Amino acid sequence: MTEQARAVRLMIFDVDGVMTDGGLYYTDSGEELKAFHSLDGHGLKMLQGTGVKLAIITGRTSRLVEHRAANLGIDYLYQGAHDKLATFDELLKAAGVTAAECGYMGDDVVDLPVMRRVAFAASVPEAPQIVLDHSHYVPTRAGGHGAVREVCEIIMQAQGTYDAALAPFLR
Repeated sequence: MTEQARAVRLMIFDVDGVMTDGGLYYTDSGEELKAFHSLDGHGLKMLQGTGVKLAIITGRTSRLVEHRAANLGIDYLYQGAHDKLATFDELLKAAGVTAAECGYMGDDVVDLPVMRRVAFAASVPEAPQIVLDHSHYVPTRAGGHGAVREVCEIIMQAQGTYDAALAPFLR
């Protein structure tokens, strides 16, 4: 797993079930709500600070995901991606990287085509067994509850950038 994580120059995340708990919350007026964990957000910012680019590929379309991505400075955002592999191929061109330089974190079978192409694949503990079977790493925390942070830290540890990312907070 360390060797795979060391190769990551672009880390891609699904949203529902990975960056959130997977619940779909709606108000009476039909507005969608999602909860994002602040630990995940800081992990993403630390990882990005080490030079790893970040992307989101999600099958759903939501303005609040757009806001979250902008707030975190996510480099690439693809919503409404019903064919995640085709979107992944588009992302590779846009980012100027190869699949061997990418990581992907998903939680369901729709994520498998991309997970099977990247150097480093991660999932969440609640994912179906087939998804877990195709993961290089499964964090102990649940989706939307710090799982993304764990994956960011694993990548930084594998790349030898974790201590430097923490140094400003340990003065």
